[in-house]
Amino acid sequence: MNVTTIGIDLAKTVFSIHGTDQHGKVVVRKRLNRPKLLPYIAQLPPCLIGMEACSGAHHWAREMTKLGHDVRIIAPRFVAPYRKSSKNDDNDAEAICEAVGRPNMRFVPIKTEDQQAVLCLHRIRRGLTKERTAQINQIRGLLAEFGLIIPQGRYAARRRVPEILEDAENDLPMLARRLIN
Repeated sequence: MNVTTIGIDLAKTVFSIHGTDQHGKVVVRKRLNRPKLLPYIAQLPPCLIGMEACSGAHHWAREMTKLGHDVRIIAPRFVAPYRKSSKNDDNDAEAICEAVGRPNMRFVPIKTEDQQAVLCLHRIRRGLTKERTAQINQIRGLLAEFGLIIPQGRYAARRRVPEILEDAENDLPMLARRLIN
């Protein structure tokens, strides 16, 4: 098998593979499940492998690079113009194979595990910030139902909510006080 370029459509369980030789002739078109992907790639001669930037792409790129392959990750928006027909896994793999060989294609740098860990930190922090904002807005909305208005912002909420909960003169029912507290 004289495969020189491979496009892989990554998925959770079944991966579509499309490979061509140096003349662009299709020599590989298959689907492999997750445990069989790396052993299959390991038995291939070193070649150019392309995949879309998605969940798991950096992991697979690092693993395939260890096997001696030249692995490139492409943003999905740059693959789309090379898709010849409807979007499915096999057509995506073919489009990736076509796109990865283009001379002016822009690629996503392969991230190290440490770089990905830092990204995890940022994503978790962003998620926690969104959750905090949603919770503050929910409390503001619930208190507004009782005519108790809190200005926007977490600092205003941090200052006003305890004041409202401790104020026995407002019309906030005990059940609402317990739930908000």
